[in-house]
Amino acid sequence: QVPLVESGGGLVQAGGSLTLTCAASDEMFRYYDMGWFRQAPGKRREFVAMISRNHLNTYYADFVKGRFTVSRDKAENTIYLLMNSVKPEVAAAYYCAGGSQWGKSSVDYISWGPGTQVTVSS
Repeated sequence: QVPLVESGGGLVQAGGSLTLTCAASDEMFRYYDMGWFRQAPGKRREFVAMISRNHLNTYYADFVKGRFTVSRDKAENTIYLLMNSVKPEVAAAYYCAGGSQWGKSSVDYISWGPGTQVTVSS
């Protein structure tokens, strides 16, 4: 079973909404905190949001607070990233990752999905 696979990326109009999905293996979903990161061309990968393994705690990067929501669905072993009021700078490849350090750094995560691309039209 592949640990993590993202989907849901595509073209979204500025101001619109898009939901990214990350399908996780049983082990990954049960034992790890999950984070979302993004990487735009020519830029470093940056933290977006994270949710604890027990679903109770979330944390967001300042630039997405109030617009993005991260959640987990236990029945589906799935992590979601709902993006509202999308801005042009949202365009990037988005990655979900699993880790046990509850951190905002890439090094806090041990498993990564292949990514899904988000493009924003103005």
